[in-house]
This record gives sequence, C-alpha cells and structure tokens, in this order.
Amino acid sequence: MSVLVLVDHDRGTVTVETYEALNLARSVIAEGEPLEAALIGTGLRGLAADLGGRGVSKVHLVDDPILDDYGPEAWGEALAQLVVSSGPAVVIAPGTDRGNEVMAQMAARAELPLAVNVVAYDRAAGNLTRLRWGGSLLENAVLNSPLPFLTVAPHALDPVEPGSGESEAIEFSPLLDAGLARTKVVDRVTLSAGATLATAPVVVSGGRGVGGSEGFAVLEELASLLGGVVGCSRVVTNNGWRPHADQVGQTGTRVAPTLYMACGISGAIQHWVGCMAAKNIMAINIDPEAPMVSKADYAVIGDLHEVLPAVVAEIKRRQG
Repeated sequence: MSVLVLVDHDRGTVTVETYEALNLARSVIAEGEPLEAALIGTGLRGLAADLGGRGVSKVHLVDDPILDDYGPEAWGEALAQLVVSSGPAVVIAPGTDRGNEVMAQMAARAELPLAVNVVAYDRAAGNLTRLRWGGSLLENAVLNSPLPFLTVAPHALDPVEPGSGESEAIEFSPLLDAGLARTKVVDRVTLSAGATLATAPVVVSGGRGVGGSEGFAVLEELASLLGGVVGCSRVVTNNGWRPHADQVGQTGTRVAPTLYMACGISGAIQHWVGCMAAKNIMAINIDPEAPMVSKADYAVIGDLHEVLPAVVAEIKRRQG
C-alpha cells in the first residue's frame, strides 16, 4: 500500500500547493509505507528528481498524446486508471482548481466520496478536519470510504521544502478514448506580466479608507518599491475604484504573501479569508478597534494618507 499524491503543474511548473499536499500526505503515511506521486503529462521525467528531494519514493509518469496539455476529463480518467493499477491506500491532491476538478472526475468514475479543503486527517479513525465557509469555520467529519480521496486546503499547511533524496520514475500508459480531449486547454491569454496577487511576496491592499481611485497612487508606489502588487477590498471594486482582478477576499483572490499590508481596510470576515494565509499582516487604520487591527501581526494606528507617504520617503532615503 502507499499514499498517492497528484502533482498539479502547468506545463511542467509545479504549484506550491502540491508541496503543501505532500505535507499532509507525509502525516498520514503508515510506517514503512512509500509516498508516491502521479505526474500527468508529456515530457515530465525531469520533475522526478525534485519530487524525490521532497520525500517521494516513486513517481508515476502518466503519459499519452491526449495529455500534452491539461484536460479535466482525460486527467481524471488517467488518474482513475493509475489508482486501479497501483492500489494506493489514500489519494491526495492540492485543493487548486485543477486538483479539485481532476479529483472530482476520478471520484465520480470510482463512485466514491471526495473530501475537499482538508487540513488534517486521521487515517486510522477516518476523522478529518477541513475548512468550510471560506475558511471561517473548521469542520470535524468522518470519511467513510474504502479508498479515501482528499484535497488539501490551499495555504493551510507549510510546503515541504526541498532536500536530498531520489525517486524511482515508472511509466504508466492509460487507455484513453479520443473523445476525452473534448475538454482541454488549447490556448492561453496572458493578462499581466510579472508578479500577480497570487504569487507576489508583498501585497499592499487598500479599502474604503483610501478614499477613491486617485488615492491608490501611493499604494502603487509603495508596492513597486517593495517588489509587490496592489490589492483591494470588495467595497473598492464595488465603487469602481479598482478592477475585480485586484480584489482580495472570499469572492476575489486568496493570497499568501510574505507581507500583506491592509491600508484602510476594516477587515470583514470575507476579506480576512482572502489574506489570512499571509505570513505577516500589517494593518494601517485610524480605528484601533477595527477587526483587521485586532487580527494583524503589526498595526499602525493613523491616517494612511500620512503614514504611507512617510514610509515611501523612508524607503527611498534608505535606497539612496
């Protein structure tokens, strides 16, 4: 028996959520049991070394011409066939769009339940804890299934760091009907270059307190100096000050930067869900009782229109 983890990747670039899923997988492995990975796509043998350095002992290279790019039906069927062939005890995937979609496809084919947004799993008892209501609630549940299928809540666990170790690469050729290619990525449009809300190490986010679209100029300047990007709250997009693509929150983007700066944001639960995975949160607000201030790691009680220009000036002074 083994624990099998689906690798989520975009044309060979592995997502950090995959390494977070490996963290959960390592916690449920029985003594002496191997950790294995399913790598779906073409020409991906080179990734086996990276996975070996993160504790994976065996990498299944699932290859077929239909799998040259992502398609949920083909990936789901390919993974289902691999599971039947390899016989794992547990199948885990990152809770990304791709991970959830592929696992749902596979679970439907296997006629077995799928538990999503899991943050802890007791394999012996079948007990699990998962995020609900956008991360504002922890649910304890029991998964009754002969073969547990789980996806891991993004940014709820630390990613497994690279280290030493080797993995055995084994080729697996599924039998896929050509009709499965009817849903498949055939083109991509780059909306923006460089760092995005989801990948930036620093996010400088503004709320109602910014006062209007022109007030974001100093946030843009600060974000540029820190190598980050600008985000915003829902009220900002509702007022038309920033596009929805900049929104952080339950109905926007969930971020996990090293530093999240909440400027003039009160901190409603929907916004907190979007930024709570940040390693450090700084709140700048005139209200010391604002929810964001009480939850932040650092807080500056003051007018952001005075605080941010002073921060920008000091950074420029130190940079010469």
